[in-house]
Amino acid sequence: MVKKELPLLEKVVITDIGAEGNALARVDDLVVFVPMLIPGDVADIRVVRKRKKYLEGRAVRFHSYSPDRIKPVCTHFGICGGCKWQHLPYGLQLYHKEKQVRDTLSRIGRINIDGAEPVIGSADQFLYRNKLEFTFSDRRWLTHEEIQSDKDFSKEDAIGFHIPGMFDKVLDIRECHLQPEPSNAIRNFVRNYSHKNRLTFFNAKNQTGFLRNLVVRNSSDGKVMVIVVFFYDDEKRRSGLLSHLAEAFPEVTSLMYVVNSKRNDSLGDQEVILFSGDDHLTEVMEGLRFRIGPRSFYQTNTKQAVVLYNIAKEFAGLTGRETVYDLYTGTGTIACFVAGSAGKVIGIEYLDEAVGAALVNAEMNSIKNVQFFAGDTRKILNGQFSSLHGSPDVVITDPPRAGMHEDVVRAILDASPSRIVYISCNPATQARDISLMSDKYIIRRIQPVDMFPHTHHIENVVLMEKINL
Repeated sequence: MVKKELPLLEKVVITDIGAEGNALARVDDLVVFVPMLIPGDVADIRVVRKRKKYLEGRAVRFHSYSPDRIKPVCTHFGICGGCKWQHLPYGLQLYHKEKQVRDTLSRIGRINIDGAEPVIGSADQFLYRNKLEFTFSDRRWLTHEEIQSDKDFSKEDAIGFHIPGMFDKVLDIRECHLQPEPSNAIRNFVRNYSHKNRLTFFNAKNQTGFLRNLVVRNSSDGKVMVIVVFFYDDEKRRSGLLSHLAEAFPEVTSLMYVVNSKRNDSLGDQEVILFSGDDHLTEVMEGLRFRIGPRSFYQTNTKQAVVLYNIAKEFAGLTGRETVYDLYTGTGTIACFVAGSAGKVIGIEYLDEAVGAALVNAEMNSIKNVQFFAGDTRKILNGQFSSLHGSPDVVITDPPRAGMHEDVVRAILDASPSRIVYISCNPATQARDISLMSDKYIIRRIQPVDMFPHTHHIENVVLMEKINL
């Protein structure tokens, strides 16, 4: 049976940017979402998916380009899914991110956004990341033009990023403008060494191959951590690669490896083995030192993390007497950051390892008024816990993209803090959670912060104050 080709929409005018950073147009009362376009572009759109209320498509021909369009910096733009907005001037990126926050809060949370402040942009639009993870694949992703050509690419492999939505498709990255050097040099060195010495790349479907992942982290003082993930152990080949890597890059102060034979890439349950150097990096933020291990979470935009945490601290309105609960505390960076202005800080985090790192961070900075507890926030945070450790005057919460569980929201309401500072990387789930608290709390301030230039992602900080009934 021949599959019916979906329609071609001609001379579609892009008018806005919508969900997931995709361009938006309206055709015959239907919304059309198209990736990689910007408002002002006029193009023919091939529909690739039909939904009840909207269409998804891809541009197949341009009639005219938006006057706002600029030339992307990266040669991989349009294929790599990492920086979808490089063709949009940074000022317009901030405009659409701020608009996303305002629209989402008002539409989903029915929140009065009159107090929303202008988005704070990133000081650096490139080279701002302190961590990147690359994937090895024994067959690189081919462009449409390459597939149509007569050339045989079957033996070409890749070390780079996953094609969006495809776990087994990897784009070979020759340059990336997100992380400072020696990130590119390290990745390209590993590729060249592996080819010369016939080290095989991973095949995710067949679960074969030697080299699986490469993680590069860096600190503000120029030190570098590299973690090479192997699918199986081969001491001779492993040591050969790591020894040559250490010799070629003396700035790599932490060189580690993992042997991960699972079907997925997660390293949370894997042993990280130190090959040479230190077992951590150290980052300094506003005079505080934070230990960053191979699996530690740390905000990937170091400079903007300082901005974000200062806003959270300002919103908390601390006078030195308050008991502060820091939910989803991770490695305790926010807890340590606000501790000097609070009476006591209680950090709650799901991962035991993260809590261990949080305790080390507090000890490194001689912070005595913090305590950390490991476990599921929705199970720990209850009346008994508050009775034992003191009811919170302020709650700071920074949950994952899924937002807070309803049980956590109820527990916060039961604890009845004077102020709640809600940090979120997903305004949609943030709006949902805030709406559940709207009977008892009023929004006082809203501050978007851009942590990830050239993407649609945005952090948002909301201050809520208890209504005096």
